[in-house]
Amino acid sequence: MKSSGRRIVSFLTLFSSIGTLVCCALPALFVSLGAGAVFAGLVSNFPQLIWLSRYKIEIFFFAAVMLIASGLLRYLNRSNQCPVEKDLAKACLDAKNASDWIFPLSLVCFVVGGFFAFVAPHLI
Repeated sequence: MKSSGRRIVSFLTLFSSIGTLVCCALPALFVSLGAGAVFAGLVSNFPQLIWLSRYKIEIFFFAAVMLIASGLLRYLNRSNQCPVEKDLAKACLDAKNASDWIFPLSLVCFVVGGFFAFVAPHLI
């Protein structure tokens, strides 16, 4: 897969994982902190939050697919070497460094969002 395709997969992975946080973890956080009025104000200004909560299963499914695709791409490209040219080598190392923190951040966002979406409601 070309570099632009990997970037798109990485971006969609992070975007969808953060979407899981917004749809599920953010409302639970506000309510648990006693800031239900803040959340109500947030929903009145951004009604898309209700749409995200309504389609949380689809959002989590898409995020899981993107995480699997991104993880597979990282695994398949784990032994690729960077080019010898100085500018290309720097760009390659920068991309690898960014990937080293974006993928784990996406996993954490997915797990936290999943906990608040599917586990925490049954604990309360």
